[in-house]
Amino acid sequence: MKFLALGDSFTEGVGDTSMVRPNRVRGWADRVAEVLCTQGDWQYANLAIRGKKIGQVINQQLDAGLALRPDLVTIYAGGNDILRPSADLDALMRGYDGMVRRFIEAGSTVVLFTGFDTVDSPLFNKTRPRTAIYNEKIREIADNHGAIVADYWRWREFSDLRYWAGDRLHMNEFGHTLMAYKVLELLGKHNIADPQWGEQINLPGLPELPVNSRGERLRQDMGWAREHLGPWVKRRLTGTSSGDTLSARYPDYVKLS
Repeated sequence: MKFLALGDSFTEGVGDTSMVRPNRVRGWADRVAEVLCTQGDWQYANLAIRGKKIGQVINQQLDAGLALRPDLVTIYAGGNDILRPSADLDALMRGYDGMVRRFIEAGSTVVLFTGFDTVDSPLFNKTRPRTAIYNEKIREIADNHGAIVADYWRWREFSDLRYWAGDRLHMNEFGHTLMAYKVLELLGKHNIADPQWGEQINLPGLPELPVNSRGERLRQDMGWAREHLGPWVKRRLTGTSSGDTLSARYPDYVKLS
C-alpha cells in the first residue's frame, strides 16, 4: 500500500522540528506514515512544500503524485490563498475539484482537510469568513467524488494555544502529534487502517499554560512581530516564498520507522 501526502507547510510538517529529517521537520504526515509502515505493509511519499498556494500544488505536485500511483492521498492546500483577500477562491476550488477527481479516477482514496476555525485568534480571525467558504467547497468536492473529509474546523481541541508553534501560524510537535492521532482514527473508521493503530501515537501531556503579565504579553507580541511577521510581510512585498529554495521531502516512496 502506498500513502502520498500533498500540500503546503501544514503537510510538510512546519512547526514540528526534527534535525534528522529532510527540511528539518517531521510533522503529522510523517507520524502517520511511521505507524502505517511499522504496523502494515505501507510506503510513504510527501511532496508538500511550505508556502505553496492551490495553483502551485496543482501545477507542481499533481502530475508527480499521479505518477506515484498512490492507494491513499491526503491533500491540503488553500491556507496561503485564504490569507490573500484578492485570491478568487471559487476559481481556485474548481482547480482543486479537478485535482481530486483525477486521483479518484486513478483509483486512489483521497482525504481532504477543512481549514482551521480561527474564531479565537486575534491575528487571523478576519479570515474566518473566507475559511468557511473554503470549507463548504471542500465538503462539496468530497460529496461529489466520494472523498473523505478530515474536519479540522470541528476539531476544537486545536484551539488550545499549547498546540501551536511560536509563529502562531503552524502547529508545534504537540499539535502535529494530535493531528496524526486524529488522521489515523479517521483512517480506522473508513477501514483503510486498523482502528487500533492510532494507539501507536503517544499523545504527550501538555505543559501548563503560562500566566503572563500584560507587559510580558506585549514583549512577546513585539518579539513575534520582529521574528515572524516582518519576514512574512517582506516575502509578500518581494513576491518570494519560504519554500522557494526547498524540495519535496520524500519525492519517492520510503518506509519510515
